Amino acid sequence: MLIVENTTEFTLQTKSAVALGKFDGIHLGHRKLLEKILEQKKEGLAAVVFTFDTSAAAFFGGEDKDLSTRAEKRAAFEQMGVDVLIEFPLNKETAATEPDEFVRRYLKRQMQTAYLCAGPDISFGRKGAGDQALLTRYAAECGYRLELIEKVHVDGGEVSSTRVRQEVREGRMEAAARMLGQPYSVSGKVEHGRRLGRTLGMPTANLVPEADKLLPPNGVYYSSVFLDGVSYRGISNIGCKPTVSNAHVMGVETYLYDFDASIYGRQIMVQLHAFRRPEEKFESVEALRAQLAMDIVAGREFEA
Repeated sequence: MLIVENTTEFTLQTKSAVALGKFDGIHLGHRKLLEKILEQKKEGLAAVVFTFDTSAAAFFGGEDKDLSTRAEKRAAFEQMGVDVLIEFPLNKETAATEPDEFVRRYLKRQMQTAYLCAGPDISFGRKGAGDQALLTRYAAECGYRLELIEKVHVDGGEVSSTRVRQEVREGRMEAAARMLGQPYSVSGKVEHGRRLGRTLGMPTANLVPEADKLLPPNGVYYSSVFLDGVSYRGISNIGCKPTVSNAHVMGVETYLYDFDASIYGRQIMVQLHAFRRPEEKFESVEALRAQLAMDIVAGREFEA
């Protein structure tokens, strides 16, 4: 997959099928857009995702946590078969681009767009004035076929990144998974911890998520871990380990069932299936050990 980043001066060398969107979380609505451009590869078009390197919510103020980190989105797009990912710089200059200039310059000239898909609430350009009506108006002039993809509905409402974010914040991982089409996940490299889990006979894999990654409430979650394409069942603690540490460093610590290999420095993805219990501070390490033993038994019995 070709990644175009940190520049507005790019030119694609082939006609493209382009999906416009924020793609935070890559939920079921986003997946419909991606399926559409991937279908166009059969017609000889390059499958292109156009998104921003910074979320609009973060740039204009307000939301400071993302459902997907940049690395997570890149991995997901590549796995799905996207040919080109354009991480368009969002800054004062680009945010002031007139919508008609955006269409003529970027969609027509630089991306050679032959097929374009977006959601019905698409907005772009200066003051968000670019919308589906403008895209429709320029379709013939700029030589692209426009398809507007209707919203997906789950649990009685429209699927959106805002709804997914709310479910994650409340620890309702099953509801989030229904909108994402898969469990909510946290990815990263396994880091060295304090090795307390190994001392307790319960070795764990430790991740320190990126600062802008949205995490559910502190606590214990039933989970799965993907390593080199293989899934292992696990149980994860999200939080700061209050019983054994005064440091307020957020981490994701996972016990893997039937696994005893050293994976320090390896890339893993932790999928969070369901909330088990809140994080708590125990009176002693022995009390912590007893609770962890019960958590591990419960996790083995849990069916995702």
